[in-house]
Amino acid sequence: MTVVLTVNAGSSSLHLAYVDTTGAVGARLDRSTPPADAEAAVRDFVTGRPAPDVVAHRLVHGGDLVVRPTAVDDGLRGALDGVAALAPLHLPPALALLDQLRRLLPDVPHLVCPDSAFHAGLPEPARTYPVPARWRERFGLRRYGFHGLSYAYATRRAAELLGRPVADLHLVLAHLGGGASVCAVRGGRSVDTSMGFTPLDGVPMSKRSGAVDPGMLLWLLDGRLTYDEVFDGLHHRSGLLGLSGGRSGDTRDLVAAAAGDPASALAMDTFNHRVRREMAAAATSLDRLDAVVFTGEIGWDQPEVRHDVCAGLRLLGVVPPTGGNRDDDGPVSAPGAAVPVLVVQPREEFELAREAAGALARV
Repeated sequence: MTVVLTVNAGSSSLHLAYVDTTGAVGARLDRSTPPADAEAAVRDFVTGRPAPDVVAHRLVHGGDLVVRPTAVDDGLRGALDGVAALAPLHLPPALALLDQLRRLLPDVPHLVCPDSAFHAGLPEPARTYPVPARWRERFGLRRYGFHGLSYAYATRRAAELLGRPVADLHLVLAHLGGGASVCAVRGGRSVDTSMGFTPLDGVPMSKRSGAVDPGMLLWLLDGRLTYDEVFDGLHHRSGLLGLSGGRSGDTRDLVAAAAGDPASALAMDTFNHRVRREMAAAATSLDRLDAVVFTGEIGWDQPEVRHDVCAGLRLLGVVPPTGGNRDDDGPVSAPGAAVPVLVVQPREEFELAREAAGALARV
């Protein structure tokens, strides 16, 4: 039995868990504060416990440097600093955490598992940007896609729930949380996704803008705002927070306030509209739609969002779910629905453990 310490550093959260290859989860640490502020908590969590067989670190963006689970040595660790700017909210704190855990557990192999690996085989038309070829070649510009660990797990779990082989399924999945994206999966492979070269693209998120008109950004940068102002605005003051006039970036707050606050109502309406639009677009990469799958904290725990998103997908044969939340993974659509709507609890630690154990077995 292999014991894996899984490390999942988000832009504003930190999750560590000891997971074995039977699927059992031991001790875990969950914090809503940024990983950079959690050094003492991580040290206390690891110290005094038996060393794991391997440490698996979620790496949001590996660029072309890391395209599959990869063992970390000093050379790779140094090179990872060169891709940190591709995911500036995620990679710097994750790399600091990698450094800390390599010091705390120096005799244990450390693997980085890129979130973009699930999308590495995107069809060429889906991954290619219509920009000058010399830009693409010089800078490696392409659609990478993210939330891959979540999508890989949710795809397999959906197949179990539907009682069908992964290879037979055509799915549209939405990972909705502080970061949010949409993915089309055909035969277990990602064939389209809403996030692009960076995790800033796609649907609006808690504080990130998602896709906006690049011409608008060029206009703002032409003497109206500085680069730093635009960067801060897009990463920290946009999305649900910006739409609600600064009220909140949390859908729970905005759903509760929407009846009496037009800005909160606009934030939720815009978010739901953009998610359903991306889901409908993703469905065009499939031959049919076997199920819609919601995961991520919002997808799992916010029935109002699921209902309103699905209400705009009737053209695809999706009927809005009428039930609330479940205590376990499963359908929230009516029995016999032409297109089942499923919820899957986000369990990226299981996918990290699976990938790490597989990488060890290949050594």
